[in-house]
Amino acid sequence: MGEVTRRGFIGGTAALGGAVSAVLASAGPAAAGLLHGNGDDGPQLGPVTVRPSDPRYEDLAVRRTNQRFRHEPEYFVVASSTEQVVRAVGEAVRAGKRVTVRSGGHCYENFVGDGAQVVIDLCEMSRVYFDEERGAFAVEAGTTLMSAYRRLYLGWGVTFPGGQCGGVAAGGHIAGGGYGPLSRRDGLTVDYLHAVEVVVVDRSGRARAVVATRDPADPNHDLWWAHTGGGGGSFGIVTRYWLRDPKVRGNDPSRLLPRPPATVLSGVAIWSWEGMTRESFRRLLRNHGEWHERNSAPDSPYASLWAALLIPGRQSGADPGAIILPTQIDADVPDAERLLRDFFAHVGRGVTPEVFVTPLRRDPWFQAVRTLSLGADAESGRFKAKSGYLRRALTNRQADAAYDRLSVAGEVSSQGVVWLISYGGRVNTVDPAATATVERQSIMKVLHLVTWEEGQDAAPRLDWVRDFHRETYADTGGVPVPGGACGGAYINYPDTDHADPKWNTSGIPWFTIYYGANYPRLQKVKQRWDPRDVFHHALSIRPPGR
Repeated sequence: MGEVTRRGFIGGTAALGGAVSAVLASAGPAAAGLLHGNGDDGPQLGPVTVRPSDPRYEDLAVRRTNQRFRHEPEYFVVASSTEQVVRAVGEAVRAGKRVTVRSGGHCYENFVGDGAQVVIDLCEMSRVYFDEERGAFAVEAGTTLMSAYRRLYLGWGVTFPGGQCGGVAAGGHIAGGGYGPLSRRDGLTVDYLHAVEVVVVDRSGRARAVVATRDPADPNHDLWWAHTGGGGGSFGIVTRYWLRDPKVRGNDPSRLLPRPPATVLSGVAIWSWEGMTRESFRRLLRNHGEWHERNSAPDSPYASLWAALLIPGRQSGADPGAIILPTQIDADVPDAERLLRDFFAHVGRGVTPEVFVTPLRRDPWFQAVRTLSLGADAESGRFKAKSGYLRRALTNRQADAAYDRLSVAGEVSSQGVVWLISYGGRVNTVDPAATATVERQSIMKVLHLVTWEEGQDAAPRLDWVRDFHRETYADTGGVPVPGGACGGAYINYPDTDHADPKWNTSGIPWFTIYYGANYPRLQKVKQRWDPRDVFHHALSIRPPGR
């Protein structure tokens, strides 16, 4: 799913007071002129090389969502074609320079800037079109999710189950698996990955572009598989994806990807922090978790329901803030309104203070996407995030850890948040070995986040969220070790602390947390396609023996 900060999410869904109106407000009319499907958007730009003396350098240095890090390479290359990327990578490798890539700039860690001498920026590779030759939709790596949704829907009436954060780009999102509000109904983004184009570097240092497909007979098939959840920055630079449903025959583009709901029914449940006791908080999280345990089968009438329980830290002053649960469901499923109201009633049963539910509203699908999605501006800020997959509801001990951290107003805790996100459904119908995304048993994802402003001391915020995450997973060495109620962690929410023995005392290596039994196969792909380890970062796939 799209990467998001606490401030951004609250800005997009709102807090108690003026909050709910922001969730339900229109984001404005869709851009026009996007119905053509040949992908020809005029002459190519660049490649443009931008060095520190160039006034554009500063703009590129700040083009990232996590303002905690700053990218200051020797130069940026803004590329608009695969050929330009091949040339830029080849020149950097021949010069012995460390090269990294950026598509949307949403990485939770400093994988782009850490030691990079050359950053290849793909923001201008943003075409979406139907490729008749391949019989699939091409999505270039720099395309934002919102642009892809708009183009696919207005042009052909289709979409894919990608993230909620509209400013996230396809490059990193898809390589890590990709999930979002339609995933319970339709699966992961990579379940629709037909082919991928990757710029790789061979043992001699020669850069070239390779297309790898889903077809098992393709000699490059292993490279395709690695990009179905192996994460970005390990094998090469993705320049383009092709998407289509592998079960659909023929080449009618209006049938090659899922059709979204015609109409979305949405509402927000709200519980004030005022009067929220420990037992009531336990009950809220237990209700929410047990509902997902019982209603996450792919054939459930709730398969199209998606919710995100947002628990921000209590605020000081007269208004302590609130816990909010924005939720949506396909409005055309039988008894959709009853199902949604029953969901809110179940989560709020026995919880005090009583739940307040905003009036339900129906919106055309794309209007709902624009309303409930977050743009790049809303997501920007300084933050640290830590995640885990949940196969079962949080325990009372884990709920108490959250209550103790969030229920008392404080300078740091007021900037923290826990986010419990719906998952499962059709995601869990795929064999764990069929894609590099190994975790196919979870029903929710959990995020621990903290944000801070420029000028604020990051150290106490980092300590706060690290201690919180460690306490949540105290039974498994401070990290979400796969097995039992845990399913590991999502590589698109990378956390370098999982590789640090100070914070990971489980004895289980970080790569097991992210990749489980699929890691050895990913290592073989790494050895074949990136034998010089040109593409690496703190949590990249290691060659065998390393």
